[in-house]
Amino acid sequence: MKKLAWILSLTLFAVLPAVAQKDKRAQTILDAMSGRYKSLNSYQASFTYGGAGGSEKGDLTVKDDKFRLAVGGQEVYNDGKTMSTYMRESNEVNVQDYDANSSGELNPTQIYSLYKKGYNYRFLKEQKQGKRTLEVIELTPTQTKNAVSNVQISVDKADKSIRNWVITNKDGKKTSYTITKFTPNVKVSDSYFVFDNSKHPGVEVVDLR
Repeated sequence: MKKLAWILSLTLFAVLPAVAQKDKRAQTILDAMSGRYKSLNSYQASFTYGGAGGSEKGDLTVKDDKFRLAVGGQEVYNDGKTMSTYMRESNEVNVQDYDANSSGELNPTQIYSLYKKGYNYRFLKEQKQGKRTLEVIELTPTQTKNAVSNVQISVDKADKSIRNWVITNKDGKKTSYTITKFTPNVKVSDSYFVFDNSKHPGVEVVDLR
């Protein structure tokens, strides 16, 4: 669970923010990006993440206050009320109540507004990525206890979508994330976000509620 929480927290840091003052140009870009995602009924994103030791793939599907995340050999199902974390290798699922408003919970459905509280940010530069022009923003947490030193997030100038981001920890370790595919307004049923025991014969259920 600790490994998953860390990976999930890194995923959510897609929209973390930076030092001293809030840059108006950066805020304009972040607000436009946030508005774009909030206007969607649902979306699916495939991404790669990793550091010096190699990379892995992940997938995230979001619909309203529900999400399903597959990453690091684990799958998270969240229907807005219950969160089930399934570990494929051990065929075990942990089930717990979910409170999106709890400070201890990490919620991918809110990642595009996280920058609005507890972080500063500044515009760094524009850079080319193939035919795309990316606007790069540096975000730094205001709390000194945060293990993250800074995050550099790149937003597509044309459609305000997130293309990639790099997290640097205070120990110097860097983890990069790159969106490889993004599909807005996907058609997905509510049952997709509920873990189905019958599809995993012999699964061990650990009820933490």
